[in-house]
Amino acid sequence: MNRRHFLRTASAAALMPGVLSSQTSRKPNILFILADDLGINGLQCYGADNYKTPNIDKLAKEGIRYTNAYTAPLCGPSRALIMTGRYAFRTGATNQDATGRMEPSKETFMPSVLKQAGYVSASIGKWGQLPLGPAEFGFDEYLKFSGSGVYWNTQDKGKTFVLNGKTVALRDKEYLPDVMHNTAVEFLERNKNKPFYLYYSLSHVHAEILPTPDSKPDNRDLYDDNVRYMDKLVGKIIAELERLKLRDNTLVIFVGDNGTGQAYAKQSTIGGRRLSGEKGSMLEGGANVPLIVNWPGKTPKGKVSHDLIDSTDFLPTFAELAGAKLPEGRKLDGTSFLPQIYGKPGKTRDHIFIQLGPKWYVRDAKFKFNESGELFDMSKAPFEEPLVPADTKDAAAIASRTKLMAALAELNPAGGILDDGDGTGRHANREENRAKKKAKKKQ
Repeated sequence: MNRRHFLRTASAAALMPGVLSSQTSRKPNILFILADDLGINGLQCYGADNYKTPNIDKLAKEGIRYTNAYTAPLCGPSRALIMTGRYAFRTGATNQDATGRMEPSKETFMPSVLKQAGYVSASIGKWGQLPLGPAEFGFDEYLKFSGSGVYWNTQDKGKTFVLNGKTVALRDKEYLPDVMHNTAVEFLERNKNKPFYLYYSLSHVHAEILPTPDSKPDNRDLYDDNVRYMDKLVGKIIAELERLKLRDNTLVIFVGDNGTGQAYAKQSTIGGRRLSGEKGSMLEGGANVPLIVNWPGKTPKGKVSHDLIDSTDFLPTFAELAGAKLPEGRKLDGTSFLPQIYGKPGKTRDHIFIQLGPKWYVRDAKFKFNESGELFDMSKAPFEEPLVPADTKDAAAIASRTKLMAALAELNPAGGILDDGDGTGRHANREENRAKKKAKKKQ
């Protein structure tokens, strides 16, 4: 091969998404920032009335902000979608307790997929209701803590955290989110010459809402303090990418794991209006989450996308970016939106699917159809979602009912792993579990 042909071939490869010549540049890094209990009503760039989020807003201004991104309304099932690219009726992750039953022999998580393509990975922060630990599911390094909303060692679950298998005491006046940030920075410094996947799962803004290191003694709005500190941490990790000269080669994703918690949903208004629903509900405010995608020189600046996205889409998107093979022998539900990240046309969804416990729905741009056969008008979402009368004569509603009914029939969630919980999506069937435990003791 002559030099001119080599250079021409290498340049062409470098321009192709997910294909990078080793002679020109290494594969892109992925920083995935997952906020806890943060709905679209928690960010200024989505129109939030009561919160200032300049660092996250800057990511949106210089990247793509998605208005129709959806996930399961609770953290365990939501994180299972992100990690596996598969719906809950396939994995069994239908409720918070059931999510913990997934096994590495049955489900392939994101880091294992990317590892094939040469990626080093770290999980920093909340592991939540996910099973076992990050290492068992393919992460090279990790920091995890028990439960949710952990900040100080004054909390029962804040006494210790686990760092790469070693239990470490959280010291007095040591703020766990700052420890997480420092651990993430150390990972970046050690792996700056390798392609990496950093799953950065924040404590913020899950309750228990406590003072931050920046809170003033007389401040009564601690929730606002926590939103501000979350935004500060996002700014700090982006600054570290810039310091290490990694920014231009790093795809940054910022997303919420579910809607805003019930205790703070009322005050989290957009244009003076409360969203329909919140965390844990099957209404719009439970599943519609912020999603911002930013990659300097790659993502269009200041674009607002109305494409439908659900959390199963991350795995195939990152796999395509990395040039990794998708898991074999398992049905994946996600659709890669990598072309859109580059500002190009790609395959877009015409509907998304959301499940929590024994309830589910499919949703397109204008209507939602649930497991009970009810159709909802979503034209005024996220504030209103009125029920469409069964005998409606509206042609658009009739057409969408037919389309969404067919989509749900094709998915057939009732034919998959059924939920065994208490109906809320939060717990497995406690009485049944107690009976099983008693039976085992008698054996």
